[in-house]
Amino acid sequence: MKTKALRNNSIKIGNLRLDSILAAAPLAGITDTVERQIIRKFSKNCLITTEMLSSEALVNNPRGAILESTPAESPLAFQLVGHKPDIMLKAAKIIEDRADIIDINMGCPVNKVFKGNDGSALMKTPELAALIVKTLKDNIEKPITIKCRLGINSENKNFIEFVQLMQHSGADAVTLHARTRSQMYNGKADWDAIKALKQNVDIPVFANGDIVDIDSAIKCLEITNADGLAIGRGMIGNPFLFREIEHFMLTGEKLPPPNLSEKMSVLTEHLNQEIALRGELNGIKFFRKFYSYYIFGIKNAAIYRGRLVREENYDNIISILNEIITGAEDVHI
Repeated sequence: MKTKALRNNSIKIGNLRLDSILAAAPLAGITDTVERQIIRKFSKNCLITTEMLSSEALVNNPRGAILESTPAESPLAFQLVGHKPDIMLKAAKIIEDRADIIDINMGCPVNKVFKGNDGSALMKTPELAALIVKTLKDNIEKPITIKCRLGINSENKNFIEFVQLMQHSGADAVTLHARTRSQMYNGKADWDAIKALKQNVDIPVFANGDIVDIDSAIKCLEITNADGLAIGRGMIGNPFLFREIEHFMLTGEKLPPPNLSEKMSVLTEHLNQEIALRGELNGIKFFRKFYSYYIFGIKNAAIYRGRLVREENYDNIISILNEIITGAEDVHI
C-alpha cells in the first residue's frame, strides 16, 4: 500500500526541517525526560514534546519547574500552557535555548486547566489565543506551534476558523486532537475533521487521536491527508510504534510486533531510569501507571499487573518480570 507518507517522510515547520512526519504528543505525567529518551531509541528523527509546562509556574519558579531534558532528546518541543501573553513570552524566553519548537497548549480539557482559562478554554477566546501566538512569534526565533481540539463541544466546533486565525497570527504548524473538549478522551476521533482542516489551512497539520498501531496510522493518513501524525496514548508502553510506522514509511513493509523479551527489556530500562531520576521508592510508585501498557496482551496480564502495582521492592519486581518472561505466553492482539 503506497501512501503519501511513503513518498515523503519529512516535514518543515517554520525554519526547522524534520526527517520524520511522526511526533510524540505531550502527555501529562507520561512524557517526562525518561519516556522521551526511551522513545528516541526507536526513532532518531521524530518530534518529541514535553509534558505541558505552566507558564506562570515557570516564570515564578524556574528551578522548581519540570525542565529536565537532554540534548539527545532533540528534536524537542517544549509545550507551554497559559493565557497571559506577557507571562507566556517570559516563559518562552526561559526555555528558548533548550527548545527546537515551542508549542502552545490550546487543547487540554481537564477541569483545573479549563477553569483557569488555559488549554482548550482558549478556543472560547480566539483573539486572546491569536495575541499569544503573535507575541511569541514576534519575539522568539524558534518555530511556534499550537495544539487544539475541534471546539468546546459539538455545538461549538470552531476549529477551522480558529486555526486559520492562529496561522494568520504566525503559527508554524498545528496538531489537531480530533475530539471536542466535552468529549475529553472518550468517543471516536473525527479524522474527517482533520481532513477538513488540512483543506482549509496552509501550515502543516498533525493528526492526533486514535493512532494506536500501524494500521490506524496508515488509515489516518489516507483519510486526513495530514502532514504528520502525533501519537498520544498509543505510545504508552509501546515506543516500538514509532519504529514500526517509520519503517513502513520507508519500505512499505510491516515489521513484526516486538516479542515479549524485548517488551520486558524496555520496561526494565524504563523503570531503572525512572528510579535513577526520582529515587527508588518514588520511581517505583511513579512507574506503576506503565505496567498495564507494557504487558497488555500476555496471558494473565491482569494478575501480573495487580502484583506489580502493589510491589515496592525492586528485587521482587524484577522477579515478577522474570516470571512473566518464563511463564507467560506472548499473545499479540
